[in-house]
Amino acid sequence: MAPDETPGQPPPPASPAPPPTEITDVAAVRLLAHPLRRRIERLLREGPVNSAALARELGESTGLTSYHLRQMAKHGFIEEVPELARGRERWWRSVAADRRFPPYSRQSPEMREAVSAMNRANLAEILEQYDAFEEHAAELGPWADAVLFSRATLRVDPARLKEFFEEYIKLVYRYSPQPGERPPGTRPVRLRLLGFPSADEAGDGDADGVGDN
Repeated sequence: MAPDETPGQPPPPASPAPPPTEITDVAAVRLLAHPLRRRIERLLREGPVNSAALARELGESTGLTSYHLRQMAKHGFIEEVPELARGRERWWRSVAADRRFPPYSRQSPEMREAVSAMNRANLAEILEQYDAFEEHAAELGPWADAVLFSRATLRVDPARLKEFFEEYIKLVYRYSPQPGERPPGTRPVRLRLLGFPSADEAGDGDADGVGDN
């Protein structure tokens, strides 16, 4: 039973898991790695925005934020919210998606370079976010104790590793609220899963199984 569930009551409904979408356009991958567009995407995860609000938040011009929003919409990463439109003012929201890149063996040299840049941008971002958490931990009350960390080494074949990943994705959506919902007592928690084969078959001396924290 999850910590916030009450005995005898069903768990809250899980967020629907969108079908996996493979990104094959190098331009789309480069778009996702663009620093300003990454900042825009983070703000869009908090709810619908318009170009003027983004410009104020990011310290950029409305023309620039409007351009980037149109580019993100062109590739299907965001969509308009017509019910919020007022005159020529356009509102945008994130499109829920399980975005994936082609396997390394099917990537062109250009795609490999773009995916590598994207992955490194993701790693740099999570380190920046963790630094911000540590800086403000004393202000977070009980949330300062809510830090998860685990490391492990799995000895598996590619098919088994893919199965593990799909189970992880299901678990994330199982614990995610419905889109747009913010249940009382909750706050965003950053989760990142990184798994990659050891460069040598011996595993660099790592023991199989869960390691110390």
